[in-house]
Amino acid sequence: MIDATAIVMTKNEEKNIVNCLKSMEGFAKRVVVIDCGSTDKTVELAKKYGADVFFHEFEYYAKQFNWGMDNCNIDTEWVIRLDADERFPKKLRVEIEHLIKKYKGNDMNGITMEANFYFLGRCMKYGLRNKRKMMMFKRSCGRIEDKRRDAHSVISKGFSVSTKEKFEHHDFKDLDNYIKKYNWYATREMMDYMEHIQGRKDARISDSEIKKQRAKKYGIYYKAPKYIRAWMWFLYNYLIRFGFLDGKEGFLFCYFECYWYRMLVDAKIYEYEKFGGKFETLKALD
Repeated sequence: MIDATAIVMTKNEEKNIVNCLKSMEGFAKRVVVIDCGSTDKTVELAKKYGADVFFHEFEYYAKQFNWGMDNCNIDTEWVIRLDADERFPKKLRVEIEHLIKKYKGNDMNGITMEANFYFLGRCMKYGLRNKRKMMMFKRSCGRIEDKRRDAHSVISKGFSVSTKEKFEHHDFKDLDNYIKKYNWYATREMMDYMEHIQGRKDARISDSEIKKQRAKKYGIYYKAPKYIRAWMWFLYNYLIRFGFLDGKEGFLFCYFECYWYRMLVDAKIYEYEKFGGKFETLKALD
């Protein structure tokens, strides 16, 4: 077991929360669940499997997570950011324990890793599959950057290392929930984009690959013409990065993630540019 607290944010996650918490058993010293109004058995199950449950009204991910760090009496050396639909397999847990022992006493303050994405029950091995996140950082120098979408963990000093093993991301309940969630994500992405072009500076990111991802997003993708860039991103991931090798699920995954979602973001950017208005507070999904 490592000296770490896993922070999990929930709303109506009874289908996912048990497997998520089981992946922390014997690994994280403590699990904190921050719920924002579940009406199913999420809270009951979280308590049953040993999590400390808190309630806080949701605004967006980064604010909710950082509220948890400041208000849930977290005193462990490490913090784990974990969604209810994510799990740490045994091989990953063993590797993390090894890395912490290996770098003990120096400035290794973050651990990044990639995900195995599951869509419609199939693990995506090609196309848009290798997103990297800093899933762990030291409490003394780490936070989640204040962005509404695509918010990365950041550390104020030291360096991060990467795991070879991957965590599992089962980002799927059913298509109705998926579409509702990504419509919600698209609004948050539009907000971040508008703030970026208005001059907002991003926080310091220590991981070089994550830096490259962010630089490509704003330096290449968003420089391409609206609407056309969604087609280009789909074709790049489905053809050039062999997304078609993941079968029907791979086509649908690339279509929704790379074309439909990105086209929706562009439509919301156009709507905002045309009509203006203030950014409204986004409530958590049901």
